[in-house]
Amino acid sequence: MHRWSWPIWLLVLMGCHRSPERIVLLVYSPHGKDQLSYYEEAFERLYPQVDVQWLDMSSQAVYDRIATERANPQASLWWGGPSWLFEQAAEEGLLEAYRPTWAEAIAPEYRDPEFRWVGTYLTPEVIVYNREKIRREEAPGDWDALLDPRWRGKIVLRYPPVSGTMQAILGALVLRQPTVREGFLWLARLDEQTRTYAADPTQLYVLLARGETPITLWNLTDVVLQAERYGFPFDFVVPRSGAPVLVDGIALVRGGPNMEWARRFYEFVTSREALLEQSRLFYRIPARRDIKPEEFPDWVPEELRPMPVDWSRLRRLRQAWMAYWDEHIRGRGGRYLANPGPPPPE
Repeated sequence: MHRWSWPIWLLVLMGCHRSPERIVLLVYSPHGKDQLSYYEEAFERLYPQVDVQWLDMSSQAVYDRIATERANPQASLWWGGPSWLFEQAAEEGLLEAYRPTWAEAIAPEYRDPEFRWVGTYLTPEVIVYNREKIRREEAPGDWDALLDPRWRGKIVLRYPPVSGTMQAILGALVLRQPTVREGFLWLARLDEQTRTYAADPTQLYVLLARGETPITLWNLTDVVLQAERYGFPFDFVVPRSGAPVLVDGIALVRGGPNMEWARRFYEFVTSREALLEQSRLFYRIPARRDIKPEEFPDWVPEELRPMPVDWSRLRRLRQAWMAYWDEHIRGRGGRYLANPGPPPPE
C-alpha cells in the first residue's frame, strides 16, 4: 500500500494549475553578447513574465535571416545595423512602421520617413592599429596612407561580403574616387597590402592583437569597447580627409510575434537614459539630438569630419560590388591592377 505525503486530489490540482509560460521576445542584433545580455536581464527584471531571447550575428546576416523568414517571422525586433540595410528591408516590406515616443528628438536624415526604422547611434569607421606594434605618430593618418609599401602584409580585414560594416567602408572608399573604376583600382591596391581576411569579428580582434597584422579598418565603438573592456592593445585614427559615419538603426519586424512587447523593448533600449547608459557602458554615440556633446563620455572624439557618401547609391550597388570584388579583387589585387578586366557595375 502506497503512503502519500500529499492528498492525490491536491497533487492533481497543482498539476492542472502550473504557472503560465513566459512570453518569448526574440531579438536579432549585431550588438554583441555583453550589451544584449545586459538589456535582456534589465528588461526581464522589469517584466518577469517576458523571456527575452537574442541571436547575435552580423547586420548582413540579420537582414538575410529576416528576408528568409518573411513568410513566417521568428523575431520581433531588429536592433542594430547600417541604415542602408534597414532602407532595403523597408522597401521590401520586411519592417513594421512604429513612431517612437521620442520621435521629435531624431533628425529626419536619421530615420525612415514612415518610421519603419529609426537611427539609434552614429558609428564612425576608422583606421585601427595595435598600439604595442605601432606608435601613434607612425600610424596611417588617412586612407591613402594605407597604401604605403611599409604596410604591405601588415593589414587584416573582416571578409566584406558577410559584413555590413566592411561593405560600408569599402563602398565609401570606392565612391571617394573620381570614378567607380578608379575606386576598384584603389581597392586592388589595398588588397595587395592585405595579408588575410577574417571570417568574423573575433578572429579579426585576435589577429590584430597578435601583431603580425597590426592594422585594420573597423568601427570606432567596437574598437574602444575591445580596448577598454577586454584590454586589447587597440587604438584608432580618425582619417584626416573624413570618416564614413554610419547611422545604426532599430526596427520592428513585420508580422513578428508579441508585437506589443517588442514595442516596449524598443522604447526601453532607446530612451534618453538608456542611450546615455549605452554610451558609457558599450561605447555608443547616440543619434538623438536631445543628447548634447558635453554629455558624451571622454572617449568620443571631439573632432570628427564625416566623409560625404552617397548612401543610396551604395545601397543600390553594394551586392553587385561585393560580388565583383570577391570575383576579381580578393587575393588578386596585383593581377587586377595589371589587367583590370570587365568594368565594375555602376
